[in-house]
Amino acid sequence: MSTLVGSTVMPGDVLQLGQAEGNKKIILGPGLIEDGEIVKITKPGILRFREPAAYWVDCHQKRYVPIKGDAVLGIVTQKAGDIFRVDIGSSELAGLSYLSFEGSTKRNRPDVKIGDILYAKLLVANKEMEPELVCIDSHGRSNGMGVIRNGGFFFQVSLQLSRKLLSPDNALISHLGKRFKFEIAVGLNGRVWIKAKNDIQTIAIANAVMASELMDNEQIENMCKKLSKVVAGMCED
Repeated sequence: MSTLVGSTVMPGDVLQLGQAEGNKKIILGPGLIEDGEIVKITKPGILRFREPAAYWVDCHQKRYVPIKGDAVLGIVTQKAGDIFRVDIGSSELAGLSYLSFEGSTKRNRPDVKIGDILYAKLLVANKEMEPELVCIDSHGRSNGMGVIRNGGFFFQVSLQLSRKLLSPDNALISHLGKRFKFEIAVGLNGRVWIKAKNDIQTIAIANAVMASELMDNEQIENMCKKLSKVVAGMCED
């Protein structure tokens, strides 16, 4: 792993890779580009790393750049033959085959409608081909992916916040989970879906998510304690 991970990088900086990564296939995400035999930084931000060998620059960009393996939330916008077109917030729509669902066959097709929200994973993501999604893992299981039709609240956050929410070091979800019963799906494309016991709790949790972007874990804990008291008072009224 590069010694720059977690540090601020600037356009023109060179990403030095360790010898241990020589036999691994390096995946370059947003903010990085190959220039001959070296890798250069193209955007200012924080260099991030994900096992086994994925690098990207975390910055306040608005448009999502697809990365293979990313879990994303998308909206079905079109159906063309056996392929669904899904808006994932990138420069082009992603494709999703009807066979990319658990148990799907030619006779047993998934119930997917235009306007549905999908939780899916990127199978293909490169400059030469349109993004391709799947709603199954390597064993053919949905593993939580597929169509989301349980109501709830669907909203947009920054790409930086979506990655922060999915970080093991982030305490927001665990602190909220101690105080509320809710479901949440976070896409690395900056989209979040939440459903709690009622509308008041759902909106309160969504506001907490959006407010947490610049907070540390201690501030997040204090916010969740205050939020729990406020919501309890509103529900009593």
